[in-house]
Amino acid sequence: MAKKDYYEILGVERGADEKAIKKAYKRLAMKYHPDRTKGDKASEEKFKEINEAYEILSDKEKRAAYDQYGHAAFEQGGFGGAGAGGFGGGFGGFGGFEDIFSEMFGSGSSRQRVVRGDDLRYDIEITLEEAVRGVTKDIQIQTLASCDHCDGTGAEKGSKVETCPTCHGHGRVRRQQGFFMTETTCPHCHGTGKKIEKPCKKCHGDGRVHKTESLSVKIPAGVDSGNQLRLAGKGAAGENGAPAGDLYVVIHVKDHHIFERDGNNLYCEVPISFTQAALGGEIEVPTLDGRAKLKIPEGTQTGTMFRMRGKGITAMRSGYAGDLICKITVETPVKLTDEQKDLLHKLETSLEGKTTQRPKSSSFLDSVKKFFDNLGK
Repeated sequence: MAKKDYYEILGVERGADEKAIKKAYKRLAMKYHPDRTKGDKASEEKFKEINEAYEILSDKEKRAAYDQYGHAAFEQGGFGGAGAGGFGGGFGGFGGFEDIFSEMFGSGSSRQRVVRGDDLRYDIEITLEEAVRGVTKDIQIQTLASCDHCDGTGAEKGSKVETCPTCHGHGRVRRQQGFFMTETTCPHCHGTGKKIEKPCKKCHGDGRVHKTESLSVKIPAGVDSGNQLRLAGKGAAGENGAPAGDLYVVIHVKDHHIFERDGNNLYCEVPISFTQAALGGEIEVPTLDGRAKLKIPEGTQTGTMFRMRGKGITAMRSGYAGDLICKITVETPVKLTDEQKDLLHKLETSLEGKTTQRPKSSSFLDSVKKFFDNLGK
């Protein structure tokens, strides 16, 4: 009789991760464990199938072999005798129903509930210049900190802190009804596992107090909107001396009045005069490091893009510098005099058919220069 597919036995997809496989196994093991089925042969066989499937799929090497060769990978003693014959005829080395329950809900040996502190989020707004160069910012956060009056114990100094007699320090209590077992927070110590003779008057027995804390946050160069900085242990304090959570600082970069950012590249519009567009020349353009010179070829049109390499933003991780892309905008003269308008009409007549390429005639260049000189008066 052909053996059933291990993934089908556990009811998971072939691409399921370890967490999903373990979860499926625990659910089925709880259902078909012999301690619950009490002599049901079909359930015992099902339980053996579940254990066999889990042993293979929970082992990376065995799972890879199974995915490639199927059940044949474990026949004829393959893979150390794993497979149906490799379980020693028992239940795969698993203990009783209580062992499975303990694995699901945690060992009963812990003395009290230990809960890590909450993670916190802080949104910060910085300028583009600060994002490019990096900056250190002082911030204030509202958090839960360890109580300095009782040193986080929750008890007034000199008073007794004893183990909770109800849960014996576990912080949780178990109740079993037939085959079913429930676990809830201890109603007497509320999960702390402690019995405090006299609660701290400042934190009221919690061991933590609300506090405004000042921090200095170093923001590295090259950050962008949406980037997060993790400050380990700067979140809320944990319960019963557990580790504090983390603080996540979320970056928001303000819009700039000159530059637009796209990844590590910067974009800006550069206005030039009618004269500069026609005759060409060298102009100064703004960069985040000051001004830089840009050569404008003669006959440059509005919308022409010029790339200045390495004048953008240096990436935070790779160190690669982006570019500055300058978009040319030709400014049109306004409020012309009658004489200037007349000159412009004459120029338009002389430029017919030559608007995209500058003529080589020296007389034409002289007339263009004269026209622009006149516009400047």
